[in-house]
Amino acid sequence: MNYELVIVGGGPAGVAAGVYAERKKIRTLLVAESFGGQSIVSGEIRNWIGTKSISGLELAKALEEHLKAHQDIDILEGERVAKISRADGGFQIETSGGKVFGAKTIMMASGSRRRRLAIPGEDKFDGHGVSYCSICDAPLFKNKNVAVVGGGNSALEAVVDLLPYASNIYLLQHSAALKGDQVTQDRIAKEPKVKTCLNAETKEIVGDDMVKSLKYQDNVTKEIKELAVDGVFVEIGIVPNSELVKDLVQLNPLGEIVVDQKTQQSSLEGIWAAGDVGDALYKQNNISAGDAIKAILSIYTYLNKSK
Repeated sequence: MNYELVIVGGGPAGVAAGVYAERKKIRTLLVAESFGGQSIVSGEIRNWIGTKSISGLELAKALEEHLKAHQDIDILEGERVAKISRADGGFQIETSGGKVFGAKTIMMASGSRRRRLAIPGEDKFDGHGVSYCSICDAPLFKNKNVAVVGGGNSALEAVVDLLPYASNIYLLQHSAALKGDQVTQDRIAKEPKVKTCLNAETKEIVGDDMVKSLKYQDNVTKEIKELAVDGVFVEIGIVPNSELVKDLVQLNPLGEIVVDQKTQQSSLEGIWAAGDVGDALYKQNNISAGDAIKAILSIYTYLNKSK
């Protein structure tokens, strides 16, 4: 089947794009393995505009319900887009389930995934003390010592998630300063159970069946130190899910899709992007949704001009 637009992704950007595409009567297919994006693991979201407080799971459900309330959009859920290639009249999309579709335009809202440390022990203890989801796994570390690796907002939020459970929390940041919101920095600075280790380069995760310790290098003294911990929470940023179009559009050194900030169009005519997969300066749900709407309005203009 051929569509005017295929949207890749079911997070805030993908859903906002789908709602606006349906309102503009663009013949659209949205393909998503699930709804909600990375925020699904957040215990509480307080900056989703119009809502005082909502959990990640609640936001995911609200996004899904809003999209499915619109009847004139096709939704393929539980599959991912496996390949995008150029074809006559636009593009060909192949899914993980073997389905093939044609599309005149593509909207990339595929988001991002967690960055890994790539150090000894990380893969071995993944799920055995190494975690990438504090809201999911914090209760498992009640009365235990844990380390959080990272210095941005996700790392600081992981510390907050762990406060009700862990006995001691070590926050390791490779540079000389934390980079997350000052409000959260101030909060954890008042917590006696939190120790911040700056200039700390994580080197190895050690254990037997489960994590027992973490080794890091003091980047000032070059000394190798070891912390006795039962868990390591990795919060060092994200990797954009841009592999599908890496041979079609321009990517920046971070792997993000470079877009025209006025329209969200990529370097290749027919492909737009919004959300974490694009090169927006700030990665926020509200910005992702707004940029996706901007993209759909641009796509609507593009499709009308080409008729």
